Amino acid sequence: MLLTIVRCFVFVLLRFVSYFVLLALLLFDISLVEVKSQFCDGISQYGRCSPNSACACYHIAGAINIGICVDVFVDCSALVACVDSDNTCYETNHRCVHHPQCHSSPVCYPVPSFNQRLCPPIPKYLDIVLLCILVHPLRGNAIDIHSNAQWQENGLTEAGGNRRGNATNQLNNPGGVYVDDDQTVYVADASNHRIMEWKMGAMSSQVVAGGNGDGNGTHQLYGPLDVIVDSETDSLIISDHYNKRVVRWSRRNGTHGETIISNISCWGLTMDENGSLYVAEFSKHEVRRYRRGESQGTVVAGGNGSGNRLDQLYYPRYVFVDRNNSVYVSDWGNYRVMKWLEGAKEVIVVAGGNGQGNALTQLHYPLGVVADQLGTVYVAEQLNNRVVRWPKGATEGSIIIGGNGIGDKSNQLDWPVGLSFDGHGNFYVVDNGNSRVQKFNIASNQ
Repeated sequence: MLLTIVRCFVFVLLRFVSYFVLLALLLFDISLVEVKSQFCDGISQYGRCSPNSACACYHIAGAINIGICVDVFVDCSALVACVDSDNTCYETNHRCVHHPQCHSSPVCYPVPSFNQRLCPPIPKYLDIVLLCILVHPLRGNAIDIHSNAQWQENGLTEAGGNRRGNATNQLNNPGGVYVDDDQTVYVADASNHRIMEWKMGAMSSQVVAGGNGDGNGTHQLYGPLDVIVDSETDSLIISDHYNKRVVRWSRRNGTHGETIISNISCWGLTMDENGSLYVAEFSKHEVRRYRRGESQGTVVAGGNGSGNRLDQLYYPRYVFVDRNNSVYVSDWGNYRVMKWLEGAKEVIVVAGGNGQGNALTQLHYPLGVVADQLGTVYVAEQLNNRVVRWPKGATEGSIIIGGNGIGDKSNQLDWPVGLSFDGHGNFYVVDNGNSRVQKFNIASNQ
């Protein structure tokens, strides 16, 4: 209830106080910003500690829940280990901190100055408002992934994994996945016509939408393929595929859904930081953006018939939007991933585009797609049973998950579909053929 009240307060406040006023307060109100206070006390490792989204809290070695708020964009290979005996750093302007995404032991991290303004603290009187503004309701890049990040080879089953079925510990033809800030996993359980919620560490799940058989009633779903969380309204947005509609379903004991988009052959969907919804309309070979309250939407990718030109798509499946409102689309029928820059008429190929196949220059039916802050693209390949990473500008990808043949072992996949990160950089993969969701923990980047 308190969270709902806070959200309502922020929503109303932002209707009357412009973002630019808040930004001015951040930049110019010296009484609110203590520039020299670069320590972060009581904030989790890598937690938000500054209005600057490029900064995070790195815990000081030997201290208890105390860190320094620093720039996160430092190459792991440039970091050296601290002196073991007393966690000392001999380099000037370096502090010994924990950085598990890079190294298992503490490292010396550059902190150029304690009076610089790169990472000012969140103002005391605006922290609730700013934290709400800084929330990224995206499927994957609310956190920053290092360019040389690696994930454990063996996955952990977070949902399903008990053969196909309709029990609360089973899935049947799962599609999209979304992981919220509490590491709660939401799965579109397509052939059971429901959305399942798995709390972290739970052995079974609960139905949070649908689950009343296939149908077009307000209490039913019919082949849902994707799901995301709209944190502003505390609701689920669901691609209700065979009903040709997108529905909103309350996360708080909702028993019925509300149709927000009708007559659409919807597949994947996502949301940007402004609350605009993006839906892959596979039969029209396009992606449409719907601002809050809109019913028609605007074509932002494709929309020029089926084909393989740069302004066309061929049965798009999943969609992702980054912080710059660039749209990434898994162009399933063209074996490629396309990127539309905001306002652009044509796109660039950011993964695949060399026909179907299993070479690292190729994709074979791409499905789930996410991108990180560096423009690196991660793609689930349906028939290659792997997840590949394509850095920005790369001409070939690398396998980061799977690629060990089709199977049900912890290092194998069988028809991977949806992808999502959690707030710690762990990777979640919907392993459709094995009726499970696998979690691959982020490992050392050495």
